[in-house]
Amino acid sequence: MTDSPNTDPAFPPLTDLPETDPWPAHPSHESEEEGGGAKGISRQLALKHGDCFLVADQMGDMHGDDDGFFDNDTRVLSRFRLMIGDRSPSLLGAAVSYDNVYATTNMTNRPLPPLGGQSLPEGVILVERRRFLWNHCLYERITLVNFGQTPATVPIELRFAADFRDMFEVRGLQRVSRGRVMPPEINHGMMRFAYQGLDKINRVTLISFSIPPARLEPGLAAFLFHLEREGRIELFMEIGPQADASPSRERFRKAAARARWAMRAKRRRAAEIDTPSRMYRQWIDRSAADLALLTTDLPTGPYPYAGIPWFSTPFGRDAVITSLQRLWLDPGMARGVLTFLASHQATETSSFQDSAPGKIVHEMRHGEMTALKEIPFGQYYGGVDTTPLFVVLAGSYADRTGDMALIDTLWPALMAAIAWVEGPGDSNGDGFLDYARGEESGLANQGWKDSFDSVFGADAKFPQGPVALVEVQGYVHAAYLALASLSERRGLTEDAVRWRTKATRLRAAIEDKFWMEDLGCYGIALDGNGELCRVPASNAGHLLYTGVPSPERAARLTRLLSSPSFNSGWGIRTLGTTAPRYNPMSYHNGSVWPHDTALCVAGMASYGERDVVSHITRDMFESAVHLGMRLPELYCGFPRSPGEAPISYPVACLPQAWAAGSVFMMLQACLGLRINGWKREITVDRPTLPYGLDVLHLKRLQLGDSFVDLTFQRVGDRVVCLPGANSRAVVSIVTR
Repeated sequence: MTDSPNTDPAFPPLTDLPETDPWPAHPSHESEEEGGGAKGISRQLALKHGDCFLVADQMGDMHGDDDGFFDNDTRVLSRFRLMIGDRSPSLLGAAVSYDNVYATTNMTNRPLPPLGGQSLPEGVILVERRRFLWNHCLYERITLVNFGQTPATVPIELRFAADFRDMFEVRGLQRVSRGRVMPPEINHGMMRFAYQGLDKINRVTLISFSIPPARLEPGLAAFLFHLEREGRIELFMEIGPQADASPSRERFRKAAARARWAMRAKRRRAAEIDTPSRMYRQWIDRSAADLALLTTDLPTGPYPYAGIPWFSTPFGRDAVITSLQRLWLDPGMARGVLTFLASHQATETSSFQDSAPGKIVHEMRHGEMTALKEIPFGQYYGGVDTTPLFVVLAGSYADRTGDMALIDTLWPALMAAIAWVEGPGDSNGDGFLDYARGEESGLANQGWKDSFDSVFGADAKFPQGPVALVEVQGYVHAAYLALASLSERRGLTEDAVRWRTKATRLRAAIEDKFWMEDLGCYGIALDGNGELCRVPASNAGHLLYTGVPSPERAARLTRLLSSPSFNSGWGIRTLGTTAPRYNPMSYHNGSVWPHDTALCVAGMASYGERDVVSHITRDMFESAVHLGMRLPELYCGFPRSPGEAPISYPVACLPQAWAAGSVFMMLQACLGLRINGWKREITVDRPTLPYGLDVLHLKRLQLGDSFVDLTFQRVGDRVVCLPGANSRAVVSIVTR
């Protein structure tokens, strides 16, 4: 399921690795730059590899709250604190490396009382913690350097605990009973934590040390290091279910090199975007690095997990949208997502899992609570939009690549998906795809705004189901058009006509039932009685992406979404300021979600709104500048004020895949770039660039079996496209 260092050609033989440590003694200037952030933004350090991830504070400590080291949705290490004596050290700085492979924290000592000699003054011992994840193991190196004028004796305590709580317990769900947490054990210089689960699985965490502790007892390893003036000492540790009993510098170095090679291999799959603009380049590179971090190589291909910490697992909707954002640069991601989702398509009906034949999976979990069916999310299908989006992605992938071989393989899954959309998915037979959860344990709302209070009417009351969301109908419209195109290419002419007719009828029905003439917007949903929830929300902007509105209504909707009611100055709010339940601090009712803004922007671009697209992209860039060049899952929707940063949402995932992918969708919208895989042709339609970005280079953009380079450059008040020498025959440029 994870990268294999023995078979992946991206990994060099160990004999070819450099003999020196692949990391410098101190963070590079790149990683220091990445440590910035806005006031209030979470400064936790997050790492991931495969189905493992780690969240710690800037000291590198884990406290057993919402942090820890997780493996397959179980917290296998809940506490890990470093103390100098009985005191926490002082923080100097912390950062995640530029490539997201390692986290580094630099600290120094507070004053210490005498230990057989003179006291130790503050700020003379440098303590550096450097760690990374590889193959279900946490590797850590603790380095101490004495910058004092005299020798020093430094007492270090490492405190550990492992509660083996399920991810949903960590998120706050209470359980009636749990398995048995075994007393920690010490064996052959290693610390062992174990848990006997109610699911009959025994989970183990081992901790080993390269230097034997002066005192080792359950939950505590104490060291007494003697450092000469300018002396240096390194302690290596391994933590995991199969941690080696003898950590060493060599093991640390080899695992680190493999981790970095694996991350570089992920980055090389996509075309490269480069620019002389340092700040834009940092945003683009940080976003690409975050997507590489979150992408797990499954047997079906690369798959972007949704986000850290709460959603580091396969999600259907998130992966589809992330793949659409990256499709022009990295079609391989879409191929992996389509293959995975098809292989986990529902084949039976279950109200507990909200499944029915043909539905595409919404979420997959692996912890104890899902195994025991205490919660339905082991393989959960309660997402109304994932199934039509699966079809949309298949059509978009085919148009981008011309790869009909994959489409032929997926055809039964595509037919099953659309059969669910037109059958059980339309529960009341009104022609609209709707939802109502199967059981109370499932999600009440099943669109992308899935919090309990995200769908309501003008009276602020929650509608009775089944609920038909406006954007979901747009996805179905796009799915019909995709099937029409694919059917034509498979020689199914009559089917193509039928799908195109269905798209035309659905489009007319959406315009008739959802449009609010007085508000210049589409209502958020129809309730179970067919009544419109007359609430202007960003959901309507997704209709632009799917091509539903007429040009006149698209222009009105664009004006509304770019007005102060929706545009906070940092992005598009999920809800207009005049709507009931508007709250800029809420999860879905007035906050800014980067992926939501990106879909609206991409839709505006398809209607020719280049100036608005460029302006909002600039706003999102400036948000990223304030947020450490990392757009989180969401942030608050307060209006922009001079001299102030966007206000963070306290528990947003960071990094989040579709937030990181938003920059690529918005840049494509600005460039007006489309890739026709059937004709092996790239079209550039009236390109623009956001203010402050004057040159943009696209390198190794895949087109069939070839690669092309393009440069976009501002010349006066226009942006021109300059094909590379290998690109002139395949680029069609449309000027204003």
